[in-house]
Amino acid sequence: MSVFPPPPTATSASRLHERYRDTALTAPDAWNATLDTLLAHRSVRAYLPDALPAGTLELLVAAAQSAASSSNLQPWSVVAVEDPERKARLAALAGHQKHVVRAPVFLLWLVDLHRLEEIGRARSVPSEALDYLELFLLGAIDTALAAQNAVVALESLGLGAVYTGGIRNKPAEVAAELGLPPHVFALFGLAIGRPDPAAPASVKPRLPQETVLFREQYGAPPFEALAAYNQRLRAFQREQGLPEQDWTEQVAHRVRGPEALAGRDVLHGVLKGLGFGLK
Repeated sequence: MSVFPPPPTATSASRLHERYRDTALTAPDAWNATLDTLLAHRSVRAYLPDALPAGTLELLVAAAQSAASSSNLQPWSVVAVEDPERKARLAALAGHQKHVVRAPVFLLWLVDLHRLEEIGRARSVPSEALDYLELFLLGAIDTALAAQNAVVALESLGLGAVYTGGIRNKPAEVAAELGLPPHVFALFGLAIGRPDPAAPASVKPRLPQETVLFREQYGAPPFEALAAYNQRLRAFQREQGLPEQDWTEQVAHRVRGPEALAGRDVLHGVLKGLGFGLK
């Protein structure tokens, strides 16, 4: 199978600096190509029109199916969309995100409890457990694990991707576009393709580890670390020509109320309409 050449690796120190923008960090002794791929992750929104090499999609699905699955239920599916007109309709439903159209392939990752229901029906066994929140949550977790495996795999091949949560803005319309049966939900989209070198994506810095890593018991994140992160993110925004805004301000705006959810405040009712019990 012909694949795109993987990106070159970098030193652990340079990768850590890209990820945290903290010059005080000590480079770890352990390092390998897998860690390099993981720390080099970035969201890619500009793609070349090249089609994926033959067999690439199937290889990515194999990587996805190699992720952990609770009780081996494997409650997910994925729809690969390449038709330009369908991509355009999905892009409109997701808030007119241009990368959905520009990517050669747009993957829709589905929580799929329909397959489990059909197996129960074929064996004349009730499937009442599917009506409980736990099964939907299990499906969402398994779907996310599978998709992230696929992302790591495609990035190791020199491809790029970006998750598209906007696909949840109008879930009923997306379900109709994809012909989804009851008990199937499009959790998110994933645009994939060969990154356009004329519009390179950069690594976005993440929160300092002291704000997310606790030992033995949970601890409140130190606000001085959040203040330092605000400054690092602003530096990144300046480099990218983006409007400058503190991360803490972004978060406060995003969680202020249902009006900030881009229509997803009615998601519970929509899921009920798609057949999920959520008891």
